[in-house]
Amino acid sequence: MVDEIKKIFKGEVVVDSQVLDKYSHDASLLEVMPEMVVYPHDSSDIQGLVKYVLENKDKKPNLSITVRAAGSCMAGSSLNESIILDVMKHMGGITGFDGQSVTVLPGTFYRDFEVETLKRNLILPCFTASKNLNAIGGMIGNNSGGEKTLQYGKMENYIETLKIVLSDGKEYEVEPLSKDGLKKKMEQNDFEGSVYKKIFTLIESNKEEIEKARPTVSKNSAGYYIWNVLAPDNEEVGNNKYFDLTKLIVGSEGTLGIVTEAKLKLVPVKKKSKLFVVFLKDLSPLADLVNEILVFKPESLESYDDATMKLAIRFFPEMVKSMKVKNFFKLLWSFLPEAWLIISGGVPKLIVLAEFSGDTDEEIDSQMGDLKNKLAHFRLKTHIAKTEEESEKYWTIRRESFNLLRKHVKGKRTAPFVDDVIVEPKYLPEFLPQMRAILDNYKLDYTIAGHAGNGNFHIIPLMDMKDKKNVNIIMEVSEKIYDLVVRFHGSITAEHNDGIIRTPYLSKMFSPKMLEIFKEIKKIFDSRNIFNPGKKVPYEILGKTMGDLEYLKNHLASK
Repeated sequence: MVDEIKKIFKGEVVVDSQVLDKYSHDASLLEVMPEMVVYPHDSSDIQGLVKYVLENKDKKPNLSITVRAAGSCMAGSSLNESIILDVMKHMGGITGFDGQSVTVLPGTFYRDFEVETLKRNLILPCFTASKNLNAIGGMIGNNSGGEKTLQYGKMENYIETLKIVLSDGKEYEVEPLSKDGLKKKMEQNDFEGSVYKKIFTLIESNKEEIEKARPTVSKNSAGYYIWNVLAPDNEEVGNNKYFDLTKLIVGSEGTLGIVTEAKLKLVPVKKKSKLFVVFLKDLSPLADLVNEILVFKPESLESYDDATMKLAIRFFPEMVKSMKVKNFFKLLWSFLPEAWLIISGGVPKLIVLAEFSGDTDEEIDSQMGDLKNKLAHFRLKTHIAKTEEESEKYWTIRRESFNLLRKHVKGKRTAPFVDDVIVEPKYLPEFLPQMRAILDNYKLDYTIAGHAGNGNFHIIPLMDMKDKKNVNIIMEVSEKIYDLVVRFHGSITAEHNDGIIRTPYLSKMFSPKMLEIFKEIKKIFDSRNIFNPGKKVPYEILGKTMGDLEYLKNHLASK
């Protein structure tokens, strides 16, 4: 097989055991050993490889392709037992700017991408907390979101066009269509026309079931996001916004095709930003507090818990080293409000960070002053960060706490498996204590941080995966946490997607009929299961369906 692929492939084809071992892991808990890793030079390499797999699928049923960018996925979506196609080596870089739009290749690190957009005072605001690690291709496959999602939304909102290789081995350009545009597509007597016609028919034939299954939370990455493909009530919304297949491809984890290029919208960077900080001794006012803050339209509304704050205190010198400190003593002085708060009343249960941005300090200060007056009736301790450096200390606590914990707990590793739950903010005072009770019952080391404005929280325990009992703990905790999430009408994944780690639990959120619709979407795009099997729909090996939970349990890494 290697020699055959080399004949049609300009890039490298690798079967070295050390390389395969590297690609058997991503940022998830899982370990899945591939047969081969390939590095395409361009789209024609990808097209040729897809055609090869299609032609040889009967001889080798488990032959498939999983596209991989930076490998920062915590759900295992970049793992596969067959071919890993890594776009980072040759398919990176920005190919052009057009006003506030940029065309970029999938193997581009976001950190490099942002350097270039900031030169034009523009930014892609759906970046994640791991923006120094991830790549544009993964952000598209995952429908990424992060600190700015509250105001700006997720990656799906910034796609203008996508180039994608589909399962017939040809590259197509996908963009929002008008009614006439869709009609022309469906009249095509080819594979592309068939995809458009079948997806449109699927939506039209199952409108009631699809709408009934629409998640009520503001962010959702579970399942295929079929809800926004067709404009509501068959009305055209704006120019060419009647039917938008990019809404389905973004967030599909490379299971429907391989994206080779994207044209993205950018937004202007605001000149100034400051933090309004609220300290809660208990969670009872949280829902009302969040709702009142949201009226003032903050750019971000984030939070972290008491365990995170205690870590910052415990490892204070190390945390300070990670900050961009211009004046150490000035920074030290800025921590006095928190020190006095802890001395006088203990560590707060939750710290809420509301970030406001604008063009002038006066504009932001006026907004934050109004907010302080509005929240006075809560009788809560609040603090307004006066400088960007002071604001940075709170962001550092929010972002670095888990790294501190990981460094100081020996023999354990990050264990992301219930790392992305979301419920409506109104349920948080009930939901958070119940979720923590489940985690505490298993005596797990963990911190909780998240996007309070969306009700989205990230919990990543530390575990010793050499201890076999932890495999059962992961399965048990997943069941209990996801049952709790569904009881509060939430989603089991807001941003991090299904991958191998959550696909087995989609039945908790969606009806059997809706799961069949997801399977039909996969079948329409990829009836031979060429692209990234085992995510979004049941895992298939050698033509047989292995139970998803069994597959997950068998592939939890032991190191």
